[in-house]
Amino acid sequence: MARQYQLKKGPRKGVSGIDYLAELNEQQYAAVSSSPGPALVIAGAGSGKTRTLTYRVAYLLDQGVDPKSLLLLTFTNKAAREMMERVRELISLDLSELWSGTFHAIGNRILRRHADEVGLTRSFSIMDRDDQKSLMNTVVAECDIDTKSRRFPKADVLISIFSLVENTGVELEDLLEARYPYFEEWGEEIAKVGKAYTAKKLETNSADFDDLLILPLKLLKENEELCGLYQKRFQYLLVDEYQDTNAVQSELIHLLARPQNSVMVVGDDAQSIYSWRGADMDNILSFPEHYPNATVYKIETNYRSVPEVIDLSNAAISANKKQFKKALRAARVGGSMTPALVPVEDPRAQADFVAQRVLELRDEGIELDEMAILYRAHHQSLEIQMELTSRGIPFEITSGLRFFEQAHIKDVAAFLRFATNRRDEVSFKRFCLLLPGIGAATATKLWRAWLKVGISKKEEPPKRFSDCMLKFPVPAKAKKDWEQLCYTLDELVVGDGYARPSEMLTSVLEGVYDDYMKASFENYD
Repeated sequence: MARQYQLKKGPRKGVSGIDYLAELNEQQYAAVSSSPGPALVIAGAGSGKTRTLTYRVAYLLDQGVDPKSLLLLTFTNKAAREMMERVRELISLDLSELWSGTFHAIGNRILRRHADEVGLTRSFSIMDRDDQKSLMNTVVAECDIDTKSRRFPKADVLISIFSLVENTGVELEDLLEARYPYFEEWGEEIAKVGKAYTAKKLETNSADFDDLLILPLKLLKENEELCGLYQKRFQYLLVDEYQDTNAVQSELIHLLARPQNSVMVVGDDAQSIYSWRGADMDNILSFPEHYPNATVYKIETNYRSVPEVIDLSNAAISANKKQFKKALRAARVGGSMTPALVPVEDPRAQADFVAQRVLELRDEGIELDEMAILYRAHHQSLEIQMELTSRGIPFEITSGLRFFEQAHIKDVAAFLRFATNRRDEVSFKRFCLLLPGIGAATATKLWRAWLKVGISKKEEPPKRFSDCMLKFPVPAKAKKDWEQLCYTLDELVVGDGYARPSEMLTSVLEGVYDDYMKASFENYD
């Protein structure tokens, strides 16, 4: 009589020989050696978060957990790669079946296996930003939307709008009201484009990066049997940077963690900085509510900064209304310079102080290349850049372009440069290209028209730009904007001179450029 046997794997504990107590501090060890079940690890800045997560993977493998039962989710491919390299150094096992990577990489992996269930084939293309813009422009054109009377949002802005809708779960109408009130009048048309864009992606067998999250979640929610297979496989979920997850990522984690809920998320509520792209800090704050039996671990020894910096950050963070209380401790010895809190009246006073302090430190023997000025966002560097430049202090920007190199600054400056130098072909063509329906060829034709009447050698240039420029042939789509541009240029000239610089800027912004920025830049505000 035939007999059936079920193969059982023997115990495989402690194969690495790692002395976890010796290699981890007490708080790290508590998190690493935690029992199965939901766990939240609040890891303060510089406390060894990556080390803790890496050793957690090694610890589970040491306890005999099958590598294929683990799912490690990170926010960058580099982080996933470095963690897995470190795990391989710690423990000699075949980890080829352990899934690790970014949310998008894991989503892509799931989607490739079951693409047919969401209307794609397994060979679907993943679009980058340029691909998205191209497809979006095609969709807008096919929707036959009249954009002549009012400026319709550009492809970049539309992509950002639809991305926020997908990643936050907020209705399009509510999102426009909250973040893009100047596009509320286009609500119906934007919704139409959104539906057409979704259909076009399926038609072209393409997916954007948001689809790599949205479609796998949709697939697992609608196919219980398939979802059950992944839930059965992934017995242990480990998630990095949980404070930066959005609604879709959080829902995907909770779905895959069922029913055993053996999920460990690591993060720091005090380091949540991506709300502008849909991240929701409430995901980490509400974790204990979502899993009432969750254990919360805190890792509070900072190995990166000196005590003076840690004390200052603790004092600042203590004012947060919603947070997990923690008190970072510095492992390093104290430094020679005490942090200073300097109240100032406005950004200009702040820039004056920073520039003055830089010069003082240089006089004290500290080289300029040993100093750094930190700010939260690049736009906050404007006044400091201006002040450093005016004082002749050389500097290098690492967060982006210098102020006067940024596209929108050069756009506005083009109007002023042309008004004061009517032979400036580069500036003339630059502001022409801002208008809808005007490309390089049309801009060249307009410049030639200006050469004939605007700066003729036989006569003085016209005192009013509109006197001659309104007669130039422009595409019908650009006619209204061209008229406004001509009248705006008129405002820059007063009598035989020019308006005040501040008045010139106001005229350009209010007359022409504000509408262009709203439609063209996703970070208009």
